[in-house]
Amino acid sequence: MEDIIHLLPDSVANQIAAGEVVQRPASIVKELVENALDAGAKNIQVLVTDGGRTCVQVIDDGKGMSETDARMAFERHATSKIRSASDLFGLTTMGFRGEALASIAAVAQVELKTRRPEDEVGTLLRISGSKVECQEPTACPVGSNFSVNNLFFNVPARRKFLKSNQTELSNVVAEFERIVLTHPECNFSLFNNGADIYKLHDTSVRQRVLDVFGKKLNAELLPVQVETSLVTISGYVGNPESAKKRGQHQFFFVNGRYMRHPYFHSAVMHAYENLIPAGEHVSYFLYLAVDPAAIDVNVHPTKTEIKFDNEQPIWQVLSAAVKEALGKYVGVPTIEFDVENKPDIPIIDTNRPRYSVPEPKQVKTNYNPFKTTDSFSSNPAHSVKGWESLYTQPERVLSTPEQSTLWKSETVSAMPDLDSPRFQYKGRYIVMPVSEGIMAIDQHRAHISVLYEQYRDNLFQQSQVSQGMLFPEVVQFDRQELLVVEDVMSDLEYIGFELTNLGGGSYSINGIPSGLDGVNPVNLLHDLVNSVKETGCSIQEKVHHAIALTMARATAIVYGQVLSDDEMRVLLEQLFSLTTPKYTPNGQVVYTIIANSDIDKCFR
Repeated sequence: MEDIIHLLPDSVANQIAAGEVVQRPASIVKELVENALDAGAKNIQVLVTDGGRTCVQVIDDGKGMSETDARMAFERHATSKIRSASDLFGLTTMGFRGEALASIAAVAQVELKTRRPEDEVGTLLRISGSKVECQEPTACPVGSNFSVNNLFFNVPARRKFLKSNQTELSNVVAEFERIVLTHPECNFSLFNNGADIYKLHDTSVRQRVLDVFGKKLNAELLPVQVETSLVTISGYVGNPESAKKRGQHQFFFVNGRYMRHPYFHSAVMHAYENLIPAGEHVSYFLYLAVDPAAIDVNVHPTKTEIKFDNEQPIWQVLSAAVKEALGKYVGVPTIEFDVENKPDIPIIDTNRPRYSVPEPKQVKTNYNPFKTTDSFSSNPAHSVKGWESLYTQPERVLSTPEQSTLWKSETVSAMPDLDSPRFQYKGRYIVMPVSEGIMAIDQHRAHISVLYEQYRDNLFQQSQVSQGMLFPEVVQFDRQELLVVEDVMSDLEYIGFELTNLGGGSYSINGIPSGLDGVNPVNLLHDLVNSVKETGCSIQEKVHHAIALTMARATAIVYGQVLSDDEMRVLLEQLFSLTTPKYTPNGQVVYTIIANSDIDKCFR
């Protein structure tokens, strides 16, 4: 019997390794720019074509490479950063694994021009699919010029999974921003299809943050500075007034390296406890400096997952540092009041219109009020067939894949009798008896589900009427938001927004969709754009989903709003006429039933 185990060719091994290192054009930008920084570059240009799908070019003025080094740099595990395993415990460079260039060359066509200061001529090297096609002398400036063309040209299965040019560009911009925030002493520029997106000059950390995300952020940032024997923390956090549900800029850096760290994120949010509403977030830009031997960056090829030897003490220092910044610059009182036993007093927003049912856009000419199966009947004895049809629909799939498992057809045996007595509890829940027990309905989520269906249907059926603003407002978008705005501008206009481009990322809001009275249009647009950005796709249906959901959240009745019995009845009628009333469009539970058996157990 023949032996079946054999060594893979280097080209195949490189393509396998590339699957971890090179995931999309943004990965190439990250690796090449980090190499340029390790080479001591002070001026770095990044040029992408078609969001990086066609070409990614990185030009730097670093120390360059010799003819031999240029060739060796594309070999697997070839690096100038480390020489022994012990060097892994004292890393001060961004790259060290020796996999990036070999992986890039395995799945793309690469051209390199490089020259050292002491050399009269440089080196030109062309590699395609790990095969060297050309190496010869050439005239070029000091530094390196990498041009990566036709990513995944030899791996069509990988190339077809790349997203649209706009989405890939958004990822490139996000990766670029993470790098430039850690090196304010360097000059950076980013171009897409010849148009400049960023031109950043050497400056301070705070000014670099403002150059990247806009001057409006200046009024929101509070400085953080603490130095201990364990860790030094510096940077900025947003004030509590700047908290939002989405779209905030949150960055952690350690020893000049961007990292993701949910545990440290919880430390920051812990400092804002009782200062911002639940579910909202603030921006922060926090730089940690620790002993390189106290962290392990060799966890994943992307080097964004970092392990710390002293996570818990650093968590405490970080939380205390943010609390100190809040107390110093915001004047947060240190007295902690007892909020557990305060009375449940409904909060009524007197400036907000009472809940009302929107007028239907179209009239059904064939409507028969005596045909109970065509409308919602308040008498359960006359509407059993209608209810059965509502809960025997096939499984519904959400626009967000990870939530699709929540949308399942459910049989509700405890059909609510709308003639039963009901009341509000804590200004948040509508409570009523059903055959199986007691039903509690979240009024805010119920209204979101109802409005979502109305907004979504209107978006697909007809364009919305725009309501002109007496005093136009100005909204400022950052670079990533601008990419989304340009991509969905026609959809925004279709639903009733009237925007005028003022330049520099600013737009004048001259009109908003009708029916949004009392809603802050600036916050609504930011939420809307970030919702679309999170979908990762500009398909019209998904855009409409994000638009309808954002508008429904903004206009739904709030917690604490007192509803009359008639208003509760209308809301419940509309909720239980939906195909899936159990969950909101983003997968949150709308109502629950406390079973009679569970109630009986409490009295045994």
